[in-house]
This record gives sequence, structure tokens and C-alpha cells, in this order.
Amino acid sequence: MVKRRSGSFNGRHFTSEVILWALRWHLAFPISYRDFASMLADRGVKVDHTTLFSWVQAYAPILEEWIRRHLRPCKGPWRMDETYIKIKGAWTYLYRAVDSLGQTIDFVFSVRLDASAAQRFFRKALRQPHTVSPRMITVDKNPAYLRAMRDLKRAGQLWRFSLLRQRKYLNNIVEQDHHRIKRLMRPSMGFDSLQTARRTLASYEAMPMVRKRQVHNVGGRDMNAQAIFLAGLFAVDA
Repeated sequence: MVKRRSGSFNGRHFTSEVILWALRWHLAFPISYRDFASMLADRGVKVDHTTLFSWVQAYAPILEEWIRRHLRPCKGPWRMDETYIKIKGAWTYLYRAVDSLGQTIDFVFSVRLDASAAQRFFRKALRQPHTVSPRMITVDKNPAYLRAMRDLKRAGQLWRFSLLRQRKYLNNIVEQDHHRIKRLMRPSMGFDSLQTARRTLASYEAMPMVRKRQVHNVGGRDMNAQAIFLAGLFAVDA
């Protein structure tokens, strides 16, 4: 089990158990920081909504990185698509992919919608320990994907027999998964910066990987097993 260095919760005014409990529930369900602070207060834990925000920003990237190390392999065809995220009034893009079972392959946040961004997604996804070069990637009609795959094959970074299938109606599974991310984002009322968006979206992607049963020996509906798993990552008692 991967463990964070000792003292990871030093300087916090709350116990590690409270912080991890708050993270686990806030990142799994669509609820605002203010509403969640009210729920905690009703249970005798008085914490400001800005403190909850700081916990997500501090621990979400760590959580996402460590969860990836325990994911089951995804070996089937990919369904890839991008969705729109607004930051300070400007549209940006979230590239995402799932396999044929709906399991999360990877995601990349980008301010551009072009072949360079698509290449960055493919490189990041192929570096993950739970992925291999897919035999088939289904995308929409965006021509940037074709250019990106061609360049990656020439560079030897993608299996040369991987096929690109441009069929928008076949991508319903990833488009439905976009709705899950948007549902979690809705209470936050948008993001103020790229860094905040990247960190928060990392957490919104990480916890659903656990709930999708992508983690070895952790059931998607077994909340106790999920709590034990997350506590083990941070080397604290569940």
C-alpha cells in the first residue's frame, strides 16, 4: 500500500479522519461547500466552507495520483470526447475517455481544442499503469484526433494498428459520463482559475474511479471498504 509521508495532516485544525471523511463524501456527491459545511455543523463539526475548499485543493491531486496505482487494467476499446468547462467567463475543454464498460481511462484539461491538446491526452493516458494501446478509439468528427493519432504512430508512441472510428452516436457512454462530472461541478458555480479547476476536476475524476469498481478489492457500493482504502492511502485509521 502506498503511504504518504508522516505529518501529511500536520498544521490542520481537524483530525485526519474528519478530513478524509469530508473529502470522500464531498467528492462523490453534488453538494456545495457551504451546504456541506452546514451538514458537518449539524453533526457537531464546525468547519468553514473555505476550509473545505482548501482541503480539496491540497489533497485532491495526491488522492488522484495514488488511486491510479491501484486501478484494474482497462484493455478494451476507448470512447473519447471533450466537454466544455467555463473558467472566469471563458470556455475551456476537458478531454476524457472511458472504455466500453464506462471505466475511466483518463482526462486532460486544456485551454485549446486542437491536435496538440489531443496528443497531450493520448500521451498522458498511455503512460498510466492501468492502460495499454487500444485497438480502437471512437471519437466524434473532430479532425484533430486523426492528426494526433497519425503523429503519435509516426513517433512510435501509439500502436501502429490502433484504429480511429469517427462515429458520434457510438460515444453515448462517454457523453453520459460527462453529465456525471457536470453534475458534481454544478454546485460550485464555476472556477476562478485554471489551477483551481485542474485540482478540483482531478478529485471529481478520482473518487468515481473507486465507485465504478476500478480499484482492486473495493466494491463500488461498499462505503466501508472505500473508507478503509482511502485511509490506507494516507496511512491513517479508517
